[in-house]
Amino acid sequence: MYLYFVKAEMCTPCGLPARTVLTSYYKSKHFKCRTHDPWNDYTSPDQTILCNDSNQSMHCQLLSGLVHRRHVLRLGAVFASALLRAISFLERNWRHLCEDIRTGQLSSFITDPSCRSCMSTLLSSPDPRLADEITRICSQKSWKGILCQLWPKAKFIEAVVTGSMAQYVPALKHYSDGKLPLVCTMYASSECYFGVNLKPLCDPGDVAFTLLPNMGYFEFLPLGHNGTLLMDFDEGEQVPNDKLVDLVHVKLGCFYEPVVTTFAGEFPD
Repeated sequence: MYLYFVKAEMCTPCGLPARTVLTSYYKSKHFKCRTHDPWNDYTSPDQTILCNDSNQSMHCQLLSGLVHRRHVLRLGAVFASALLRAISFLERNWRHLCEDIRTGQLSSFITDPSCRSCMSTLLSSPDPRLADEITRICSQKSWKGILCQLWPKAKFIEAVVTGSMAQYVPALKHYSDGKLPLVCTMYASSECYFGVNLKPLCDPGDVAFTLLPNMGYFEFLPLGHNGTLLMDFDEGEQVPNDKLVDLVHVKLGCFYEPVVTTFAGEFPD
């Protein structure tokens, strides 16, 4: 059960369309026309992921996850904050979700035609027994470990939990009662993938990424031992090439600022 969402597109002053990299991917043929992969068989129908209304999308994706609760092996979202937003939505709306399951009818709140079409197949018949199970779990005073109870076969949670997302780690551990490892597999930006985590089951605080030299060209700007630049540059000024160190010439025990160039010649922030 991976929860994915698109965001509204916008136009630049010159009329060019602009959207986030994830939205661009979900709307591309690479996602829509992907071959079936049994190891990445999402509970969420594509139509619910592509719904522009975030509340309707969240309702349908959580509903799909609850209907398939006995088959879910992995939980996740791109960012830890998105998964916690889903838990908050579930806390406020679980009664409505249970009513949909109990009656076999999608809430009138869902007006998106594509969502109604795909969800009508999922809710083919009433399931009061499943609705009672979820009601019993969600009616508890404490939601500590709620994820393990709702999705008992889940083995781990996958999401970005490094950098600014690290602040959400305690909340995720609370809702999983510390029983589900928090897996952070990759380090990426809109421009390219930087690296992968070769020890995905490590503690979030110990995550380290191995650089992917086939995804971008890595150079390194030498730093002092206190993390300061050894030379002064004005903001926006191009770093002289003769001051950069190639990956193969990085020395153990020295400090560097990575400089990444993508195949398109872009410099990620």
